[in-house]
Amino acid sequence: MRDLKNKVAFITGGSKGIGYGVAESLLKEGFKVAITSRSQSAADEAAKNLSQFGEVLALEADVRDFDSQKSAVDKAIKNLGEIDLLVANAGLGHFGSIEELTAEQWQETIDTNLTGVFYSVKASLESIKQTSGYIITISSLAGTNFFAGGSAYNASKFGLTGFSQAIMLDLRKYGVKVSTIMPGSVSTYFNDHTPNSEDSWKIQIEDIGELVVDLMKMNPRTLPSKVEVRPTTPPSAK
Repeated sequence: MRDLKNKVAFITGGSKGIGYGVAESLLKEGFKVAITSRSQSAADEAAKNLSQFGEVLALEADVRDFDSQKSAVDKAIKNLGEIDLLVANAGLGHFGSIEELTAEQWQETIDTNLTGVFYSVKASLESIKQTSGYIITISSLAGTNFFAGGSAYNASKFGLTGFSQAIMLDLRKYGVKVSTIMPGSVSTYFNDHTPNSEDSWKIQIEDIGELVVDLMKMNPRTLPSKVEVRPTTPPSAK
């Protein structure tokens, strides 16, 4: 089993939801973690809560802006060391029929969920190559399963799944691993939802955190390049 103590993770969108759950799980394994948010105050508040588990760096950054991402990555390296793990998690969703979806909603979805991951990878890649590290992207089951009202979200996640699998093939020669995690229903604040007791049937953020830890501990010779994960109980039976 691989020792994860003192390794460095950079997590986009780490102030809440899946990113927060992943940060907590990694800190408990001995990682040093940098989390980003578009709001410095949100990142600071999350880091304050997470600091009980280990060393956390709170950074303001916008995945839609390459210079912002590069600046955050450089600060993480300066304060924590070279990056062993990038978790490209930041994302959002706009839903509605093509008649209702605006050009601005389309652009924001693609810029955040797809281009934002490209920027995150490009900004951190040289550091990850130095550590023979790991890139984990957070896609969705919507990245292979389309649905009405999901044109922008489906397009962004289909694109992200394809992007992740292609760079996996690009980077294996450097000893860099790439996996994409594709969750179904997760209890988070996504799409203005507030987690509550009725979410008990859903995947919990700590479950995704445990999955990331499991991937990190897997023997270096083995690469689960695409991982689908869904609630054991289907929504109709909850």
